[in-house]
Amino acid sequence: MKTVAVILISVLVSTVQAQESDHFTDMDVFGLEWVANPQISPDGGYVAYVRTSLDVMQDRKRSEIWIIESDGSDHRRVAAGSSPTWSPAGDKMAYVSDGQIHVRWMDTGETATLTQLLKSPRAISWSPDGQYIAFNMLVPYPAPSLIDPPSPPPNATWADPPIMEDRFKNRQDGVGYLDFGYDHLFVVSVEGGTAVQVTSGDYQHSGGAAWTPDSRHLVFSSNRNEDAVHDYRNSELYMVSIVDRSVVRLTERAGPDHSPVVSPDGQHIAFLGFDDRIRTYQVTRLHVMDLDGGNKRVLTSDLDRSVSSPVWSTDGDGIYFQYDSEGNSKIAFIDLDGDVEILAHNVGGTSYGRPYGGGSFSVASDERFAFNQTRPEYPGELAVGFRGGSAPRRITNLNDDLLAGKRLGQVEEIWWESSFDQRPIQGWIVKPPDFNPDQRYPLILEIHGGPVSNYGDRFSAEMQLLASSGYVVLYSNPRGSTSYGEEFGDLLYHNYPGNDYDDLMSGVDAVIDLGYIDEDNLFVTGGSAGGIMSAWIIGKTDRFRAAAAQKPVVNWYSKVLTADNWYGYFNSRYEGLPWEDPENYLKFSPISLVGNVTTPTLIITGEEDLRTPLSESYQLFHALKLRKIDTAVVRLPGASHDMSRRPSQLIAKVANIVAWFDRYRGQKVTS
Repeated sequence: MKTVAVILISVLVSTVQAQESDHFTDMDVFGLEWVANPQISPDGGYVAYVRTSLDVMQDRKRSEIWIIESDGSDHRRVAAGSSPTWSPAGDKMAYVSDGQIHVRWMDTGETATLTQLLKSPRAISWSPDGQYIAFNMLVPYPAPSLIDPPSPPPNATWADPPIMEDRFKNRQDGVGYLDFGYDHLFVVSVEGGTAVQVTSGDYQHSGGAAWTPDSRHLVFSSNRNEDAVHDYRNSELYMVSIVDRSVVRLTERAGPDHSPVVSPDGQHIAFLGFDDRIRTYQVTRLHVMDLDGGNKRVLTSDLDRSVSSPVWSTDGDGIYFQYDSEGNSKIAFIDLDGDVEILAHNVGGTSYGRPYGGGSFSVASDERFAFNQTRPEYPGELAVGFRGGSAPRRITNLNDDLLAGKRLGQVEEIWWESSFDQRPIQGWIVKPPDFNPDQRYPLILEIHGGPVSNYGDRFSAEMQLLASSGYVVLYSNPRGSTSYGEEFGDLLYHNYPGNDYDDLMSGVDAVIDLGYIDEDNLFVTGGSAGGIMSAWIIGKTDRFRAAAAQKPVVNWYSKVLTADNWYGYFNSRYEGLPWEDPENYLKFSPISLVGNVTTPTLIITGEEDLRTPLSESYQLFHALKLRKIDTAVVRLPGASHDMSRRPSQLIAKVANIVAWFDRYRGQKVTS
């Protein structure tokens, strides 16, 4: 309790002092805003987007739809809601608010509520003739039950009846126990009326559908195989008639096929997928086929990167798409011969806590495109570009009022060779705002989650807060990270944690070699996969003065049988099932190294985390307690795996890490 009390006092003191600083401080987090889901109008004249801010009184994200002319003028609020979607003629906009679909007439500003749905709609899309809107929605079914429970007497207060569970996937992090039901496709007339269900059966249809140009069919992705439960990695493309509900299967292979888009002339379908070899990481490629499923071919066979978000050009001569390369998100165009042209860099800025990828774009009929743009100096702003024209131009400055008077930590790229096999590894250094190269600074190694994901040269509130506290921060993309090709991303196949440890330690050495790091004050932290690696590192070396393992997994046997995504690890991450080779699961579990640990370790976790369950954190905590290693657990009440949903919890998480590291900074650590 003494340790926790010291941390809380330090947090309060640092917060009060931060309010008068020109550095980026705790409370500055609430001033951040960013652009999400930019949607350019069909004629390219306007861009609608979701403006996301952080409500300091409600401690939550707030989303509103704004609109701006493509030249940056006439910037104004439209409505509270999300998912803005232009009609084909650009005269109307559909959006979702309060669980219903609304339509706004852009010339008059009048708004109508189209639906009276019992469940929230998702993935809304206009038919090409502008007469219908398609969407996905959950269709409930009765929960299974072995018996009819007795009815309580009048006015009696009984417990809720028992719930029987027989589903393969029944929980989801950030949601909890899932409703009983199947996602299906619906259409509703733009003139209002009853939404009509167009798919049926005991199958999930969770991805958005693409209209054919005749407005009579929808192309969608689903797993409608007989053994869909155990064949969960697979999905195929289908086409359904909105007139007679007939369904035609278009693809058939082992692997995911998804994200279909139909060419303007209705002759072809572009889609994403890969032939599943059941590996840790496989590159998602862009495919094209005829409308009937014939003549399939891969367009991006020469691009060793996973692609997303395909969009046909207006004339049908090629496809826009998004991809990450070396920690930077890009928009590109590929013609039907496979020639790629990069149109924009620095896409993203919606992950305000840490510098993950993301972001999105949209394209107008005149080949203008809009996207959210980020740099280490700002989260997602709105930018507009033109294929064949000059470089994209940023047209919003949502964060200038906050960040113009702040001195941020400077972010620098660094490359080094891994001590294991001399592979080049990319990382970034964040320096304190008052950095002086003649001084020696403590270093924090911050490790990303996934591990199948990537950090990059993007804004990160957490990195800035760590740097503002006087630390140099190193974050990087060790082997297993995306955006470096399939071979690099798959190096952790049946070997995780593995030689990514060597990549990270080599990075620490590379930064030390720059001459401004105090080698006696090294610290390590990270979340999810970064928490796993933090727990692994302290079992492999004692060179770090203190560690903060955020939402770690320490026991793969228990993780893969209790987490919400429990089914995603057998064979692709570890060979076989846990009980078939328990020693194999144990040897990659940080708990197997706990007998070596001498590093004071803080553990931070959300109480409602279903991805890396709370029990994982407490296994490490109890083991370290038994070994008399200085340790503590910080629980975030109500928090799921994403500990940034409530901004105050992101702030508290970082402040506790800094306080823990400050406690050991400059001291000699002994066992």
